[in-house]
Amino acid sequence: MVMHINRQEVRNYDLYLFVITVVAVSIFAFVALSVVPERTTNSRISQLAFISDPEERLTFETVLDNTADNSPALWTPTVSPVNLGMSSDVHWFSFVVTPDSSRAVSYLFEIDYALLDSVEVAVYPPSSSSAIVRYQAGDNLAFDVRPIANNTPLFSLPLSAKPQTVVVRVESSGTIRMPIAVWEEKEFIEYAASQNLALGLFFGFLCAMAISNIFLFFTTKNRSFLFYTGYALSLGLTLASLQGLGYAYLWPEQVWLQGKAVLIFGNATILFAVLFSRHLLPIAEFSPLVDKISKVAAWAFGICILTSTLLPYPFAIKLYLVMLTIIVFVAMYTGGWLSFKGVAIARYFSVAWLFLLVSGFVVSLDSVNIINLGISTSYLLIIAGTVETVILALILAINYSHSYDELITTQAFALEQEQQASKAKEDLLAVQKRYQDDLEYKVEERTLELEITLRELSEVNQELERLTAIDPLTGINNRRHFDKKLKSEGRRSRREQTPLSIAVIDIDHFKRINDKYGHAGGDACLIHITGIIQSMLLRLSDDLCRIGGEEFALILPNTDSDGAYHVVEAIRDRIEKSPITFDGEAIQLTISAGLATSVITDEDHAAALLRLADEQLYAAKESGRNKVLFKPISG
Repeated sequence: MVMHINRQEVRNYDLYLFVITVVAVSIFAFVALSVVPERTTNSRISQLAFISDPEERLTFETVLDNTADNSPALWTPTVSPVNLGMSSDVHWFSFVVTPDSSRAVSYLFEIDYALLDSVEVAVYPPSSSSAIVRYQAGDNLAFDVRPIANNTPLFSLPLSAKPQTVVVRVESSGTIRMPIAVWEEKEFIEYAASQNLALGLFFGFLCAMAISNIFLFFTTKNRSFLFYTGYALSLGLTLASLQGLGYAYLWPEQVWLQGKAVLIFGNATILFAVLFSRHLLPIAEFSPLVDKISKVAAWAFGICILTSTLLPYPFAIKLYLVMLTIIVFVAMYTGGWLSFKGVAIARYFSVAWLFLLVSGFVVSLDSVNIINLGISTSYLLIIAGTVETVILALILAINYSHSYDELITTQAFALEQEQQASKAKEDLLAVQKRYQDDLEYKVEERTLELEITLRELSEVNQELERLTAIDPLTGINNRRHFDKKLKSEGRRSRREQTPLSIAVIDIDHFKRINDKYGHAGGDACLIHITGIIQSMLLRLSDDLCRIGGEEFALILPNTDSDGAYHVVEAIRDRIEKSPITFDGEAIQLTISAGLATSVITDEDHAAALLRLADEQLYAAKESGRNKVLFKPISG
């Protein structure tokens, strides 16, 4: 169903979108940038250089040997952050750490990139080839092997007042990225606290969105909420993998999973994104071809989730980037094209995905060293992901609100047509229908008012149920109530093995009364007889119902034939002796009644009891009227 929005609503939603986007970008950019240290320069680091070792001939014992073939003179000077792109070759990095001469402090050496397979570090004193300390870290080792439990490789440097040379051996099947920083311990603790705050806000936000939307899915059965939940969780796990947080907190012992996590969750993110888009946008309505492309894309990313666990990482990541590039253009084209076709929600969809897809594309280019951002790419994805999830939440709210409005409009039209056929009955049904619809859909429109709305609608439905069981003229129960009561008392009689008596009562010569005194006179007689019968029923369990024009029925639970006959005969006698005065003229009334009593044995027995009572009524009328006839039946 295409969502149509008038121009004023479009302007309002455009304003909401602009405000939300600006606020979200500002807040998360401020938080993120406030915790991102300056990595392009580091006053404590000098003489940073690297050398490639494809044949793996170098060792820590020979790498600093000036007489060797691969002497430092052959090394390539560089600056942090170093990005060598995707390479399976071993790379060595060397730099000098110059401490603050004015005070003795402990330093920490960090590589702010969590996806290196193997990292070996050696620290050398000045003019020495013997390492003071050696460390190991990386994704090929269990997390608890790391010298310091941190999401990125982090090592302590020996306390020294003199410069120290740090040599790092790096090997990875993915990107060789080396954002190097040397911290004072106090600096790093303050930075880590701020970073954890920013990351906590982001991942907490994603978890909140996932929880709220899975709740909405279970309450509304709308798959848009399910796919959005899958997308939010997959995006969070992807970014957690990129940050090394997944390895630190979720799967620290799963070395295999850590090596595949980015690809598995990255493919899952795009898979749920495609499913969400297909379900949210009316793609099939405007272009079956584009819909087929998106369906194929969903299958492709689903298959890639499996194949990424089998294929070599370099090939799998390149395949992912190619497919991501294609889906970026397809998504942006689809959003722009549907916007041109008048689907207002598509413009918000395009803006939302523009943030994340473009940022993801830029980060991917950075990861293969096509471009060099010079900053931690994870924060760019976090900012874009936050903005995107906020805008998508707005889209869901807009879409569902208008779907609800269209549904209500359609139902109102149907109700109006039905009311024309039976106005009196439909007045009650319209109220019931409206509140039942509210009970069903208020959950989706007013999530924050869920419990209050459910309680209010439940109370209204109870009142409507009571009203639909009342005869509007006499105020007693109607045929609908009688049928339910008969079934209920039949089951009780069967369960407790007690007699159930049914009496069917009809006003004698009622047509003559209507013909002579009009419907007003007839209504007065009905009300008069109702009052007499009610006054003579002494038990709360006895139930009087109007089941036809001038026909009444009595349900007398736990009443044998003699007791039932006594009650009905007393009613007949009282009515005969209680004429009604209408328009100054006394109207003599009499009734005929049929009575049946039995202990109910099965579901059909109660209905048979009613039929027998009805037969006795007709026999009473045929035999002269103004009498009660009774015939018991056996179980």
